Amino acid sequence: MTPQELGILALSLKVAVAATLLILPFAVGVAWLLSRPGMPGKIVLDSLVNLPLVMPPVVTGYVLLVVFGRNGPVGRFFYETFGLAFAFDWKGAALAAGVVAFPLLVRSVRISMESVDPGLEKAARTLGAGPLRTFFTVTLPLAAPGLAAGSLLAFVRGFGEFGATITFVGNIAGETRTLPLAVYSFLQMPGGEDAALRLVVFSLIVSVAAVAASEYMVRRTRTAAPRWR
Repeated sequence: MTPQELGILALSLKVAVAATLLILPFAVGVAWLLSRPGMPGKIVLDSLVNLPLVMPPVVTGYVLLVVFGRNGPVGRFFYETFGLAFAFDWKGAALAAGVVAFPLLVRSVRISMESVDPGLEKAARTLGAGPLRTFFTVTLPLAAPGLAAGSLLAFVRGFGEFGATITFVGNIAGETRTLPLAVYSFLQMPGGEDAALRLVVFSLIVSVAAVAASEYMVRRTRTAAPRWR
């Protein structure tokens, strides 16, 4: 592989890892809320969480541009307060990848948390553990396989994100040109088919490995913990 292609792969991996780490704490919190029986507004929250799955990626990217762009309400705050710019920057690519991967991570963690025996949580509360301690010492460790599986799915989804990324941060070589955008660019160039093919093969290897590992963890979660609800 050429140095240019290696740089594209390194940027894509950095974006996917950053996106996964960015959404991880939020996904865990939302998944815990959705896994609680009788939580008010669960349908509304669930619908909002899954919006990136049903909206066209270009629409998601446009919304991000309006909200997190330099003149957007959130983007202006981050730029003026912390000097952070998201639009047309690799950090924006990570944000876009995180947004589209968020529903997959939430769903995986939620399924795993719903498999946790509520009796164990009640026992911890009876022994004096507060809600926060119960969550970190009982619920989260038992849901760890689902968390790992969801993180892998989020990583591979962010690794392959195209529509929201190109709309929000553009296709800037060395800055926002992740692997899917690079494949698109190479296919528009005369003689770029070989480079595109090499990137596609690497993408397939990463995707198949991550999905296989995620599926293995999901099956372990389903067989190791019976459904109590």
